[in-house]
Amino acid sequence: MLVPAKDMLVKAREGKYAVGHFNINNLEWCKAFLETAEELNAPIILGVSMGAGKYMGGFHTVVGMVKGMMTDLKTTVPVALHLDHGTYDGCLQCIEAGFSSVMFDGSHYSIEENLEKTRELVKICHEKGISLEAEVGSIGGEEDGVIGMGECADPNECKAIADLGIDFLAAGIGNIHGKYPANWPGLSFETLAAVKEKVGEMPLVLHGGTGIPADQIKKAISLGIAKINVNTECQLAFAGATRKYIEAGKDLEGKGYDPRKFLAPGAAAIKDTVKEKMELFGCIGKANA
Repeated sequence: MLVPAKDMLVKAREGKYAVGHFNINNLEWCKAFLETAEELNAPIILGVSMGAGKYMGGFHTVVGMVKGMMTDLKTTVPVALHLDHGTYDGCLQCIEAGFSSVMFDGSHYSIEENLEKTRELVKICHEKGISLEAEVGSIGGEEDGVIGMGECADPNECKAIADLGIDFLAAGIGNIHGKYPANWPGLSFETLAAVKEKVGEMPLVLHGGTGIPADQIKKAISLGIAKINVNTECQLAFAGATRKYIEAGKDLEGKGYDPRKFLAPGAAAIKDTVKEKMELFGCIGKANA
């Protein structure tokens, strides 16, 4: 059974750990995440971007796949199915399809329009028992065509959004989607502390979790980060393992071209990546905390 992300993030904030949000792109990714979470007894958030939802056939397809797989795998850990960087209409579509959590990314709107649309979604989500994430301050890099420069959020704008009744907040603190450049200055903990002071105990979200040094991840968690998004690192691990399989000629041996064999090394690499992240985030064994 899918659950809203709110409860697991409140527990994470109180317990000084973070729940991993991992983006699914197909069946193999979904299975790898669910099996790893169950093995490690860790709560998990399955993220779906607007583009990935379309790629997988649509949001109803995604819900059916995730729910069916959880039943067949006998998944017992808390799992949230979460729209990542959703448009207003995308949020409505995912709510209708059966997602348990959505993120409205209104960071590219004026703060006034961001507030207006977020206010409407708060009402809809809470009536249906779905958790809502909102964003202030564009996250750097590119996410489904939306490009941000990694600006830092205005703490007062964060408070205005938080006061609407959202469940958790993504505040830009210099983080970037994709690979981090060599000259990246690091996270702005000054901004994070200022945001936390304004929004109180609300769980905070760190996007662009790939490539942030471990010490900065741990410090961010100590300052209120309860959800950390990881996508690029899993993509790189999957691509690297698949490339190795092909370069070794494995796809030409016997029935090595069978997708079940062809994709297996990549899925295993994703599992290893998730284990590393869950250990760093401190959420292993916290499924029933």
